[in-house]
Amino acid sequence: MLQWLLHIVIDAAVLLAAAKMMSKVELKGFKTALLVALIIGVLSFLLSWLLTAILNIATLGIFYFLGLGFITRIIAYAIIIEIADKISDDFRTVGFAPSLWLAIILAVVGAIVDAILF
Repeated sequence: MLQWLLHIVIDAAVLLAAAKMMSKVELKGFKTALLVALIIGVLSFLLSWLLTAILNIATLGIFYFLGLGFITRIIAYAIIIEIADKISDDFRTVGFAPSLWLAIILAVVGAIVDAILF
């Protein structure tokens, strides 16, 4: 539980920093960033396995068999960020590319945090 809460806070900080650097991402403040990180976390828990499976079927598993399964997971995460954009009024991404970049940034930072702390 503590690990999950720490990830939510770190993801919120990363979202806020990325929103300040990316012109096509709008985020009101840290409170909104926490809410969006929580939405992304819950949606990721509930939907990422399904989206990854659909993407693997749609691509005939080519990324999975080439050892590049992380690509389908990143795209699934970007789709989840797009869904969070639709749910939250104070978070907005213009187009799919910013969501894809946010997914990559969140995945890299999450991997670094997991390697250091856990």
